[in-house]
Amino acid sequence: MTAVTATAAAPVPAAAKKAGSSTRETLGFFTMVVGMFMAILDIQIVSSSISEIQAGLSASPDEISWVQTAYLIAEVVMIPLSGFLSRLFSTRILFVVSAASFTLSSVACAMAWNIESMILFRAVQGFLGGAMIPTVFAASFILFPPERRAGVSVLIGLVATMAPTIGPTLGGYLTQAFSWHWLFLINVVPGVIVTAGVWFLVDFDKPNFSLFKGFDFAGLGLMATFLGSLEYVFEEGPRYDWLEDHAIFTFAVIGVLAGIGFFLRVLTAKNPIVDLRAFADRNFAVGCLFSLIIGVGLYGAVYIVPLFLARVRGLNSLQIGEIMFVTGLFQFASAPIAGMLSKKLDLRVMLGIGLVAFGTGVYLMTWITADWSFWELFWPQAIRGMSLMLLFLPINTLALGTLPPDKIKNASGLYNLMRNLGGAFGLAGINTVMIDRAAFHTSRIADHVTMTNPQVQAMVGNLSQKFTAAGVGNPDLAAVRTLDNMVLQQSQVLTFADCLLLMALLFYAGLLLMPLLRMPKQAKPPAEAH
Repeated sequence: MTAVTATAAAPVPAAAKKAGSSTRETLGFFTMVVGMFMAILDIQIVSSSISEIQAGLSASPDEISWVQTAYLIAEVVMIPLSGFLSRLFSTRILFVVSAASFTLSSVACAMAWNIESMILFRAVQGFLGGAMIPTVFAASFILFPPERRAGVSVLIGLVATMAPTIGPTLGGYLTQAFSWHWLFLINVVPGVIVTAGVWFLVDFDKPNFSLFKGFDFAGLGLMATFLGSLEYVFEEGPRYDWLEDHAIFTFAVIGVLAGIGFFLRVLTAKNPIVDLRAFADRNFAVGCLFSLIIGVGLYGAVYIVPLFLARVRGLNSLQIGEIMFVTGLFQFASAPIAGMLSKKLDLRVMLGIGLVAFGTGVYLMTWITADWSFWELFWPQAIRGMSLMLLFLPINTLALGTLPPDKIKNASGLYNLMRNLGGAFGLAGINTVMIDRAAFHTSRIADHVTMTNPQVQAMVGNLSQKFTAAGVGNPDLAAVRTLDNMVLQQSQVLTFADCLLLMALLFYAGLLLMPLLRMPKQAKPPAEAH
């Protein structure tokens, strides 16, 4: 870290001690947590209402995907940049600007008149609102002494994992009860409260405008190009056969070149836009890998379960939301248990339990059939919900707890970036596996479902008789089409099971990284816990 940055950050321990005992600063922090909840919620709140937004904006299927992609790309660029900006402008100013602009862009999204304007406003919303997420993580380590961080970590973990979980539920309800515009208008009132609350309550660090003199514009451009291209490739690659598509190939090349330039820049610049030296801390480096794995599971599960319920079960957004709410409910119920365990249990053991529990919750869903609905999915979702806090709470402390206070702001941005990239990698992997395995399973099933098979002949005959009795024109053709749909449905079910199995194996494999972690001194369990 440069001398200028170190000087600016040096007073943090004293400020943290003072702020940690201030009721005003504590209220300000909880106000910031509400802002973080809004920013994370908006990633997934549109996921169950994409078809309604598409119809409202007269967009094509390819265009409407950018409602989520634009937000994610912009947010991924802001998250690592937030550490520098919070040192430059102070936490208070950065958060107020982020919350206010997020609120205004939410109104703009609700008023979007076509798909182009929606994509633009969503990009602005994701970029400017993205600063709220890592800023809260950093503030929790700056404001609160070690003995209070367990409770604060429970709150942050609950918000960071529950927001994407209940996003489809809340989005489905708002769209069904009102209209898709309320997916964005719901941000207005809390956005105003957060903006005003942070302005009047938060003031635990000061701006250091001298950092602007050495602002690394080249590094910013390279970072934005690198992360933006990477996110685009992983979001759009599965849909267009990866590098076979000209646009995907072009962005992949641009991303690689920008990535090389970015890493060379941050390792040689006097005052880099992002300080990567935090990765020299083993706990932080391994913690970021766990953050990536958690991102795969957190966003992957929230994506794949609603997709199954929509494609195979044919449920609407509200029905899907009601089923998905089970995960959020058990996650909320597990928060006090996780907080208690974090004070009495070795955090590494707690993390291991969380990995096994999440992997098991996902593995139980690999037995999925086309008839599964609420009760069949209940326990797998409940176990997954209980595991999230067992994962999130210990890894936050293990990853950031061994770093000195002057490195927390920058490291928090990198740590949160890894979770979002994990989500991007996970969704790309899921979509790729679904395309490949769906073709494989369809081919294998079709090999056995032929008119030379007596059982198939009998089934088609029975279906034809039913359609004849129902007065359907050309009953034989209708019977064959019904059989084709059954084959397609079964191949989809098998494909979902394959994706879930791979996700479960990833979490079990995470156990191999456990020996690399060490307990932060301030996070050791009390003697009576041993």
